[in-house]
Amino acid sequence: MLRRSVAVVFALLLITTARAEWQPVDQFWPGADYDPSVPTFNEVLGYAPGERITKHADAIRYFEALKAAAPDRVTIQSYAESWQGRRLIYVVISSADNMARQATIRDGMQKLRDAGNTSATEAAAIIEDQPAVTWLSYGVHGNEISGTDAAMMTAYHLLAARGDDRVEAILRETVVVIDPMQNPDGRDRFIHQYTTALGLLADSDRLSAEQDEPWPGGRTNHYYFDLNRDWFILSQPETRGRVRIIQEWLPVAFVDAHEMGSDSTYYFAPEAIPYNPHLAADQRASLTLFGKTNAGWFDRFGIDYFTREVYDAFYPGYGASWPSYFGSVAMTYEQASTRGLKFRQYDGNEVHYSETVRNQFVTSMGTAETVSRHREKLLTDFYDYQVSAIAEGRAERTKSWIIPTQADQAGADKLAGLLVQQGVRITKATDAFGACGSRYEPGSYVIELAQPAKRLIRTLMDQDVPIDEAFMQEQERRRAKDLYAEIYDVTAWSLPLMMNVQADACGRVPRVNGEPAGPVLTQPGRFVATPGDAVVFLVPWGEAPAVRLLSHALREGKKVKTTDKAFTHQGTRYPAGTLIFDAADNDAELAASLREWSAILGADVVAVNDTWVTDGPNFGSGNVMRFSDVRVAMAWDEPTSVLSAGNTRFVIERQFDYPVTPIRTDRLARADLRRYQVLILPTTRGSYADRLGTAGIENLKDWVSDGGVLIALGNASRFLADPDVDLISSRLEDAIVEEDEDIEVPERDDDAEARSVAGSVIDDDGVYRALIQPEAERPDDVPGVLVRAVTDPDHWLGAGVAESLYVLVRGRDIFTPVTLDNGVNVVRFAGADELLASGYLWEQNRKQLAYKPFAIAERRGRGQVVAFTQDPTVRAYLDGLNVLVMNAIFRGAAHARPVR
Repeated sequence: MLRRSVAVVFALLLITTARAEWQPVDQFWPGADYDPSVPTFNEVLGYAPGERITKHADAIRYFEALKAAAPDRVTIQSYAESWQGRRLIYVVISSADNMARQATIRDGMQKLRDAGNTSATEAAAIIEDQPAVTWLSYGVHGNEISGTDAAMMTAYHLLAARGDDRVEAILRETVVVIDPMQNPDGRDRFIHQYTTALGLLADSDRLSAEQDEPWPGGRTNHYYFDLNRDWFILSQPETRGRVRIIQEWLPVAFVDAHEMGSDSTYYFAPEAIPYNPHLAADQRASLTLFGKTNAGWFDRFGIDYFTREVYDAFYPGYGASWPSYFGSVAMTYEQASTRGLKFRQYDGNEVHYSETVRNQFVTSMGTAETVSRHREKLLTDFYDYQVSAIAEGRAERTKSWIIPTQADQAGADKLAGLLVQQGVRITKATDAFGACGSRYEPGSYVIELAQPAKRLIRTLMDQDVPIDEAFMQEQERRRAKDLYAEIYDVTAWSLPLMMNVQADACGRVPRVNGEPAGPVLTQPGRFVATPGDAVVFLVPWGEAPAVRLLSHALREGKKVKTTDKAFTHQGTRYPAGTLIFDAADNDAELAASLREWSAILGADVVAVNDTWVTDGPNFGSGNVMRFSDVRVAMAWDEPTSVLSAGNTRFVIERQFDYPVTPIRTDRLARADLRRYQVLILPTTRGSYADRLGTAGIENLKDWVSDGGVLIALGNASRFLADPDVDLISSRLEDAIVEEDEDIEVPERDDDAEARSVAGSVIDDDGVYRALIQPEAERPDDVPGVLVRAVTDPDHWLGAGVAESLYVLVRGRDIFTPVTLDNGVNVVRFAGADELLASGYLWEQNRKQLAYKPFAIAERRGRGQVVAFTQDPTVRAYLDGLNVLVMNAIFRGAAHARPVR
């Protein structure tokens, strides 16, 4: 009988490629051989694990082969489809007995989750008989490649290994769910780019084309989203499907397997500080259980690793953090990436792809082993997490959140729908009610905190989540020495602020007649008919559904006007920006189209039988503009930021249903742009000026002068403000220098040509610190905070926009306000004392950012220039800024005056 030892399999695992030398390894997984009835990589795909980088279709094919070989121990389910039509699957593996009762196991986890209706006695009975669920996710970033092949190897080992006691325990005590490829579009893009550069031999040189990913790289999905930042905003189909299915299984342990910089080693939990304060203590303690198991195996194999550095557990939007808020022990694993088949590290050590696959496989098995060993503890902790969440919700000062009906009801509906999709129980009021001194109308939402999702509610709804004070003191010390901040991501993410939706904290749970809110993000709009024949249809401006209706109308060739000023018609006040559809200007299908769009898109439409207004401009006034056919282009490719380009295109195309034409940046230098009314410059990782050159800059300036609308996002505003470009009159600021009047600093001689300079006496530490400061430097780098901003409602860019907005500020850029003779600071940041809304902001930045512009508008010739000094479309989660962005596009084009 043929017996294949694990040593043979790992020998195959460490064949890097047919084009590269074989790399032997001295140690293998001990004590198991493999069942020949379970197919190997070679038998299905024609190569050994780690010999090639497996494509999406081939990975699916291998898992299907495993299912065919062991149908009683494997199931495969689809949970989503990518933008490019690729199937996303999860694979369930356990013993035949456990697989036969999958529905019962899922039901048991749901009962443990529903601790308010499951007694401790009932929970103990479930735990005694309940396998624990382990969830292993791989490849959320498409160019982090080893995880998918490790997922395949993990599945093979669980199904084929014989004589491995750990596997028997894992299959008996647990259910292992494998999500082998979270980002198939990005992965296949990376593989295509890599194999295009591959030659006779795999090249480990970091200078080689193999190691130099061309724009956009493989990290992101089709719309260039970092899917590891999308977990609570749920903008992408991959994330929505994943969040839905994870909540069906409710794993007690969740691993997100990543790759990191190629010169590193391997990282696993425990995480670095700071921790989110809403995590439970036993979750943090359990991280050590997994870390020690992994460390033991890495010691045995002689693999280097590190823990408790770099990767913190503060931001809730990662795959390694979001599952924590339903009670899972969530972790990230990070393998130094070869970004191909091999890579030479800075010290000359050559790492082969097969080694990275091996390492990810080892930690995958270690994770499943830890869950099987501690099944009862982890299930008990999971139940206790829900019990303590309910108890905290009852004990805390805030007992409920109320989202009232409001001007932006579409935003309120979307916020409630997003929370419901993440397991939050919400009641939608069917009658008016009173609570905490306020009166609330039907349609308001009530969120009681005494529920299992309490910690998620606090994390996403609180205005601010406090960050560890000692940690921030250390960051202040580092900042004083010009060292980078050890904050991995943003420090603020409050959903009500980002969506600019009112949400009231209440100290009691109101009695309300209502019904459970559903997960629907868009409610049907109201179509208000009129007696007799309608001569005009009005669509009030200021909510996202109205923008979507406009985009559909323009695509269908409808004739639309918009007003710059508010007006009153038949006793109803309509805001600036309101859309005006004249029946006489459009076809006979106008009313039917508007009625259909109102129902689907959520916009309100009012049909009126006369055009007489009692206040404000008439519909033929000079304050009423007509929309033309708006064609939107965007700079694409180097030097644009992949994330900004993709996120902005997504917002316009998928949130507002309007097409965008990407144009490679090099082409902008010489292209005839007259076909386009709007051009968007996303944030940049380089210099637009360098890329375009003098001729390209003149081409853009001529196009704007002739009637184009140029919109810059975030640091692309530096290009417009460059004195050599001068498309806006604002300028980038240096950091402010605060001098201590009590410190006398000797005069400095900074003559770079001098061989020596005059001597000086440094009397104390204060003088020393003053002397080592550069004379001019940029403001400190802000890791990400939400700040308040104020809108000028009299400008066309501010039409329908809320008077108070919240902006995510990151980086160092601060711009001077423009003067009234040059343009308008349509949105400016609030004063220093009111500026910070959420997160941690350096004191000097707080002072310097106050009253500086966020949105600048200037007329240039016949065209318009709009600069957003921070990126308003970042991660597609600043919904409160979307009307402002779409005003820049649609209303900007209406206010340009191109020669026709």
